[in-house]
Amino acid sequence: MRARPSAAAHGRLHNFGAGPGALPEPVLAAAREALCELPGAGATVLEISHRSPEFERILAEAEANLRALLGIDDAWAMLFLQGGARQQFALIPINFVAGSGRRAEYVVSGYWSRTAHAEAAVAAEAGAGAVLWDGAGERYRRMPRADELVLPGARRTAAAYVHYAVNETIEGIQLRELPEFGAVPAICDASSDILSRPLPLERCAMIYAGAQKNLGPAGLTLAAVRRDLLERAAPSLPAMFDYRRLAEARSLLNTPPVFAIYVTLLVTRWIRDEIGGLEEMARRNRTKARTLYQVLDESGGFYRGHALPESRSHMNVTWRLPDTELEAGFLAQARAAGFSGLAGHRSIGGLRASLYNAVSPESVRALAGFMEEFQRCHG
Repeated sequence: MRARPSAAAHGRLHNFGAGPGALPEPVLAAAREALCELPGAGATVLEISHRSPEFERILAEAEANLRALLGIDDAWAMLFLQGGARQQFALIPINFVAGSGRRAEYVVSGYWSRTAHAEAAVAAEAGAGAVLWDGAGERYRRMPRADELVLPGARRTAAAYVHYAVNETIEGIQLRELPEFGAVPAICDASSDILSRPLPLERCAMIYAGAQKNLGPAGLTLAAVRRDLLERAAPSLPAMFDYRRLAEARSLLNTPPVFAIYVTLLVTRWIRDEIGGLEEMARRNRTKARTLYQVLDESGGFYRGHALPESRSHMNVTWRLPDTELEAGFLAQARAAGFSGLAGHRSIGGLRASLYNAVSPESVRALAGFMEEFQRCHG
């Protein structure tokens, strides 16, 4: 294969990892400076107290920027948490199902929403999570249609909430529109989608996401919860499991992940000031995704996409090659050419390119060129 210019020539790979994912280079530069000294603090960002005025300003600006980008007001509590999005799989049923005599409804569209559903039975009680829709019979190749997410009357009345993932990272499928469930609170796992496009959060009662894909580094989880949903939380929970206590303490019930919150602040500035907001971020992400899907569609079956076209994710592009030996060769040659993070998840195999916000259009075009050249040599 012909040698291609790559980020590796400059010491950095084209990072298509599923998480922790790429961070914007301006954010990395600013974070590097704060690791030497946070301006005005007389210490690095790793050393300042979470009770200090300097961190109070960081937390306040991060929250304000996130509220502005997400379009939410003070009717929502903003929580900066630890434990990853996976911890929320347990905390959500503990807060809103346990002891209530009600059960939750789960949309099972892939690996992570299936895991969330299974956790409800452990965290709350057996039968705490009913399945509203399950894509297993179609190998999780598509998201449900709106008409497949209609709750029957009795179940609608008894539902504590409906939980769904807006984007399944492993299978590479994404909801184009957020579903509506009327008076039933909707809880959205947006771990690989948040801040990638505007979302109509008036359709949700809670949205949460691990930071390590679009928000910042691993170690921080963001949760935005409507205060009227908080009022439904179970009483007498352990403090660190209780969303109400965490909200009352403004995420300072224990020492929060200070550095991860600082980097998330830098990411929100980057999206606002350098990208121009979420509408422009969405346009950029659509363009990146089209670039790779065009390679798949024009390959004559050499590259076989996992997701059905109507459910294709703009964040995670998943595909297979004619055999696993060829896939191994693709990964080895891609790494040598300066591309990282292209192996599919161990549960389904194949190949995957995650196109999170900080993945540049230039990196995506470079990968598309590599894929075309690989097919020319091996197709």
